[in-house]
Amino acid sequence: MHVQTLVENTSHIAGLQEEHGLSLYVETGRHKILFDTGASALFAKNAAAMGIDLSSIDLAVLSHGHYDHGGGLAAFLELNQTAPVYLQEEAFGAYYSKTSAGFSFIGLDSSLKDSLRLIPVHNHLLIEEGLELFSHIHGPHPQSDSNQNLYIRKENTYKPDPFIHEQNLALTEGNCRVLLAGCAHCGILNILEEYKRLFGGCPDYVIGGFHLTSPRTGRCANTSMIKELAKTLKETPTVYYTCHCTGPEAYQILKEQMDEQIQYISTGISLQLPHT
Repeated sequence: MHVQTLVENTSHIAGLQEEHGLSLYVETGRHKILFDTGASALFAKNAAAMGIDLSSIDLAVLSHGHYDHGGGLAAFLELNQTAPVYLQEEAFGAYYSKTSAGFSFIGLDSSLKDSLRLIPVHNHLLIEEGLELFSHIHGPHPQSDSNQNLYIRKENTYKPDPFIHEQNLALTEGNCRVLLAGCAHCGILNILEEYKRLFGGCPDYVIGGFHLTSPRTGRCANTSMIKELAKTLKETPTVYYTCHCTGPEAYQILKEQMDEQIQYISTGISLQLPHT
């Protein structure tokens, strides 16, 4: 399984640009998959520079209904004429971030919601053997306090976002099991608990953001909480590749505790995940 970061908050490769967002290209023996589209069409520009043909992608997934993961959706639908795009049925909700100036819309472009290419998913979907989506995560572990400024508007009332629009992608190829999580707003530990319930054990690899830093303030989550998270993750047999909303300060805390069990993937990074 080959995973490449098309766009992320950072870039250290000449010719590839960065933005606050996430987009991953995944190639398996059977599929070419786009996981999220970043905040703009930049993912497509980077893909071209990396020699990746987006028109050959045969399916796409949006992890949740925030612009930094689905802002490039219109560009993808134009560049690729056939691939279905799987997203939770609540993905086009009215999602907002609370700032000192008030509430700022951070959702998807509603003009796209009637596209016949979009496949709305209710909670869980087995696309095919080894390719599965799951959502509506509830668990005993607390969510990151970096979620505290995220809301949904219903009937002109702003309420804390329950993140039922967030979904995760479970991939299996041979004996290699991979979990893709866009932002893990529901809590990466809760997502892992649900993964274990569904699939009978931990994934070999987890790739995605852990939402340990607020994009509006730049502040990372409570240090003691991050250290406790690192301690729990370290007890799993999983290797973690994180990025985006984890944030550099939180990542350093995780890295100090987990060493080689966790790595950061910036724009242009390529992972070759072994399978047997």
